[in-house]
Amino acid sequence: MTSRGVKGSNDAPDGPAGSIPPIGGEKTKAKKSRQVNLPNTVGRVFFTLPKVDPRNPKNWRYCSASSVQGKYRNLVATSAHCVYDVKKNSFYDNWIFIPSYWDGDSVWNGKAPYGIYAAKTFNAHDDFVVKEDYDYDYAFVNVFNGIKVSWERAGHRWKWTVKNVGRLGDNVGGQGFAWNRSTKLEVFSFGYPAGEHPDGDKPYTGRTMKYCYGRTKPMPEARKYNLQEHTGVRCSFTAGASGGPFLYDYRSASRTGYLVGVNSVAWDTDGNDRYDHISSPYFNTDTYNVYKAAANRWTGNMP
Repeated sequence: MTSRGVKGSNDAPDGPAGSIPPIGGEKTKAKKSRQVNLPNTVGRVFFTLPKVDPRNPKNWRYCSASSVQGKYRNLVATSAHCVYDVKKNSFYDNWIFIPSYWDGDSVWNGKAPYGIYAAKTFNAHDDFVVKEDYDYDYAFVNVFNGIKVSWERAGHRWKWTVKNVGRLGDNVGGQGFAWNRSTKLEVFSFGYPAGEHPDGDKPYTGRTMKYCYGRTKPMPEARKYNLQEHTGVRCSFTAGASGGPFLYDYRSASRTGYLVGVNSVAWDTDGNDRYDHISSPYFNTDTYNVYKAAANRWTGNMP
């Protein structure tokens, strides 16, 4: 997704700052590490357009996402446009999250070391669903317990078995959550970019996780997306990275930090047909309220 801004942003805290620690960080202090270890919590999302045949590969789409702290350790953070189709006014179908996905380019292949997690409940802000307002382009998804699928040969046929692997947060952890923070933070942005730049160059494949690092800043208004309150970081991510996390105070030793945004809109700020920034809605009290409701929903095993 791309935009070129025309005005200054008005994003600012609408209440006191708050934070919830990552899974495992409730009572401990994370050690620092000079090496950038990729977070196990981040993965690739696959879904189909509403009411289409999932057997047709052309009907599948993809995004990025991250496991985040929640009461039942079943919560995934992503962008609202990765769960809701504004053209058909419907949530997507067959939505699955694969943390630490690698070595694949579609839902049909690639490694799923920690299992596959299917969506049960989507939690998004009404202003995105009703108004298509990208200042609210975030969503929190409650997923069922994960499964692993294995294939084995039985005579002249192949058979598959499904194993329950338990809760997402128990397997990969979950990032902390923070809101009403400064618009100028040092963050890592993680995701699985796979699309082209406007000039047609395609530097990413989506087969592996990528990251950007930098200091966020308020982004200009973008009327195309009804957008006034985004913060962005210098980054060349393309389509596919949407929904990946902005992580503040990220510690490589624990692979955890605090979610302060999600990849939402890619920007070409200098007009050279190359994306150079990625932006997120500013996480404020509204964001916290959506998160809080989602963080207390139970799911259990997939039917």
